[in-house]
Amino acid sequence: MKAVRPPFFFRWFNPRYLVCELPHREKIIYLTFDDGPVPDATPEVLDILSEFRVQATFFLVGDNVRKHPDIFNRVMLEGHGIGNHTFHHLNGWQTPPGAYIEDVYRCREYFDTKLFRPPYGRFTPSQYFLLRKDFKFILWSVLTYDFHRHTTPAQCLKNAIDHTQNGSIVVFHDSLKSIDNVRFALPGFLEHFLKLDYRFELLSNYKI
Repeated sequence: MKAVRPPFFFRWFNPRYLVCELPHREKIIYLTFDDGPVPDATPEVLDILSEFRVQATFFLVGDNVRKHPDIFNRVMLEGHGIGNHTFHHLNGWQTPPGAYIEDVYRCREYFDTKLFRPPYGRFTPSQYFLLRKDFKFILWSVLTYDFHRHTTPAQCLKNAIDHTQNGSIVVFHDSLKSIDNVRFALPGFLEHFLKLDYRFELLSNYKI
């Protein structure tokens, strides 16, 4: 199993512009989802969140918003937060800076947000410096690995519970390759931390 915590080199970047976790004395968790909206995953995630009365921040792929505006509208109507996840889910390590920046701003044509999460957590220093004037990079402190083909539903839940603490930014995915794990792990994760009196808040509520 790969590391659930973020790579150490993220700490080299200015915390004003790149955030992996948010310090809290209070029992607060920042729940996030990547890669939606898609018809066969996002609505089910929204149903689970609604059942537990929890809000999350969705890092959305612009082309998916273009193709599924009805699901995007539901995300917004139910009070969830949103972040930019590029228009085409680009890997920053494999994309020239100019093309990458253009793709991020194309995503902004469909919705506006100051929050940005690079797909795969991969970006170059030049991409970072070009984007940080308009965006706050939001990484994570807990990656559940719900998308990994060797991650079982039980392991996904264990990853999430074992590594989450006050101020954690937790990543699940509302995608087709993740939904089987999320369907099992997300309710268990929410139930566990709600019983411990944790609150789930939007990243936009924190003055990063």
